[in-house]
Amino acid sequence: MSQEEPALSPLARAVRAGFDTDTQYGSVTPVLYPSTNYRFPCLGQGKPPFDYARTTNPTRSLLARALADLEHGVDATVTASGLGAITTTIEALVGPRGRVVAPADCYGGTWRLLDHLASRERIEIDFIDMADPGQVQAALAAPAELVLVETPSNPLLRITDIAATAELAHAHGALLVADNTFCSPLLSNPIDLGADVVLHSTTKFINGHSDVVGGVVVSSTTELGEQVQHWAGTLGLTGGSWDSWLTLRGLRTIDARLRVHQENTAAVVELLQASDMVPVVNYPGLPDHPGHELAARQQNGFGSLLSFELDGGFEAVKAFAEGLVAIDLAESLGGTESLLAHPATMTHVGMTPEARAAAGISDSLLRLSVGIEPIGDLTADLTAALERAARAAQA
Repeated sequence: MSQEEPALSPLARAVRAGFDTDTQYGSVTPVLYPSTNYRFPCLGQGKPPFDYARTTNPTRSLLARALADLEHGVDATVTASGLGAITTTIEALVGPRGRVVAPADCYGGTWRLLDHLASRERIEIDFIDMADPGQVQAALAAPAELVLVETPSNPLLRITDIAATAELAHAHGALLVADNTFCSPLLSNPIDLGADVVLHSTTKFINGHSDVVGGVVVSSTTELGEQVQHWAGTLGLTGGSWDSWLTLRGLRTIDARLRVHQENTAAVVELLQASDMVPVVNYPGLPDHPGHELAARQQNGFGSLLSFELDGGFEAVKAFAEGLVAIDLAESLGGTESLLAHPATMTHVGMTPEARAAAGISDSLLRLSVGIEPIGDLTADLTAALERAARAAQA
């Protein structure tokens, strides 16, 4: 008597995306399809499933299906970058001079893109504290087409109530788009909470190895997915086959990576909190974080991103950052390596000083993406950095 095969979980399906598809040689990992074009079987019969790589590609489709599955979406469009994902979404879902409401403390590249689009009168934009329901309510008193949520926010780790914000947006006729980059699909699924679209910079945790730039737009309905796919191809913002293949490779280890990321982060947060040089640690896993209870409800973990204020002025910040041996001073996040960034001069330098001040991004703020190195090496490096900062503050 035959037994039914067990059903795989979405994570297992993502880890195995493309496996067992090579019928010619039986390779375990999926085949890379770098071809830019594909044969039409005959004239007058319409397009085949794959015709030209800017619009359709077998390798990119494998990645798209895996990410749609992980995010509990209906469709996904893989783009060449995270900003490409946001650009595609705006073009697909926001009409001429349509109004967008976005977080004031969002990623600097996102702020710059939205600000540029507004300056050219492509859209209207209002930046608000998205973690404040009162500000969201006030912003939606005027017509809006799209509400962008980034939770946790970059770099202040503020938490937005996705379900409540989605309900409010929908009541006012707006779509809710959630940037889920900081959490990854393993720690949060905004579509389950009412989001219409979910964005990722796949450069970060999804790929996880700091060697591929990419993005994805996951749609909750077929209609939204078709709009996004059309505009991604029209704008030429789709991802390449090689980048998609590498991202699939990185995706296979996401569960293992995230577990170590979060284990290390707990120890790093404890160390920073114990230092007299660190007056503020922004991390939603801390019980006194304003969004702790909300993050505990809508996330499956608190992640491995944190930011903190350092006493002693810019010279102390500089001394902290210089001389690191287990941590790199670099932009980006979510890779296997630990990365320290100074938002005011690095990731958020594209914002005006006034916008940074309004968002709460000070010159003494540092952002840390905790990697998977041995925790002893990380804590030793941070301890030495804090001692350098203390000496610089006293000089």
